[in-house]
Amino acid sequence: MISQFNFVYNALSLKYGHQFARLFQMDKISYDTYVSLSANRNRRKEFRAYSNVIPGENGFDFRIVPNPELVVDIPDDIQLENAMQAGNGIERTARRLSFNLDRIFSRHKPVLVAEGDSWFQFPILIDEIVDHLSSKYAILSLAAAGDTAENMVDGPEQSGGREYMTNLRQQKDVVRAFLFSAAGNDVIGEDPVTGKSALFDIINEFNGDETNIDVHINAAVLSSRLDALRLAYTRVINDVHNEPGLQTLPIIVHGYDYTFPYPHVSNDPRNPIHAANNEWLGQPLDRRQFPTATQAQRDLRRKIVIRLIDHLYDMLHSLADTHDNVWVVDCRGAMNDITDWVDEIHGTDEGFGKVAQRFHATLNAALV
Repeated sequence: MISQFNFVYNALSLKYGHQFARLFQMDKISYDTYVSLSANRNRRKEFRAYSNVIPGENGFDFRIVPNPELVVDIPDDIQLENAMQAGNGIERTARRLSFNLDRIFSRHKPVLVAEGDSWFQFPILIDEIVDHLSSKYAILSLAAAGDTAENMVDGPEQSGGREYMTNLRQQKDVVRAFLFSAAGNDVIGEDPVTGKSALFDIINEFNGDETNIDVHINAAVLSSRLDALRLAYTRVINDVHNEPGLQTLPIIVHGYDYTFPYPHVSNDPRNPIHAANNEWLGQPLDRRQFPTATQAQRDLRRKIVIRLIDHLYDMLHSLADTHDNVWVVDCRGAMNDITDWVDEIHGTDEGFGKVAQRFHATLNAALV
């Protein structure tokens, strides 16, 4: 009940701003205090309550700004960065501080290094997997919402390319596992620069057959996409396990969960404050003329995405079968209710908590 209240409280405070503030009579704070809150991961929900969200052109282009009815002395020339830039920076700074404090005051926590996308770091609004794991593990997180496998593995160092190796070398004596989350924006997400859906090129036009899943998938494009991901993951595995001192380090990967394209039911309850309801999956399916009038038609849309997720897991399991110390966290079915999802591809705080339980189970096995 408390977790449900917290979710509703944070959603309402961000969505309705000053009206909600008046209802709960929150104390005003200074802008300096607001900035301090932004860097304190332990007070993230409080920071959300003092903020407003301004949606942008795509799912990670939203802006988080101080609520002027609750925050005083806001500078006139405050620069508003989009959350994928400023939010990722805020989260990374806060997480680095949290990691350093854990290494000083909670040295019993096993050390993990994490590289990934928005399932490992969603700027400010959602407690995702790394947030939920942090109570048990000291996690050095390099993740960034919107990041792609290509950029993580082959991108320039100034934009985060292969920084996982630099940090793994620095933590070589203490790190117990490496967490890697990198396929989402290549299969079900969107290009962080162009905003183009990854799904659009993978699916074919609706042909009128509501029972045939595979005919609606462009097998050549999907195969090419999976081959590129296989090469990227293989390079990561080889990078890590060819490094002296890291040859047997467990590498933990996952293939996401079975998502729900919008709308999935006639009264689909999802209404994210940071993105369009159909931001990642519904839009490309609509553009490919997939109808949503009946439940059977909506089910087909989800079955296509489920098939793609299964293909991704097949690729990951094949890598685990051919490389030592690669562990696949199977998240499928963890968030099996539509209310576990805040939008089409991200869980709620509670939904990601269910996924984190799968990670805990795999880590317990891998770290024995």
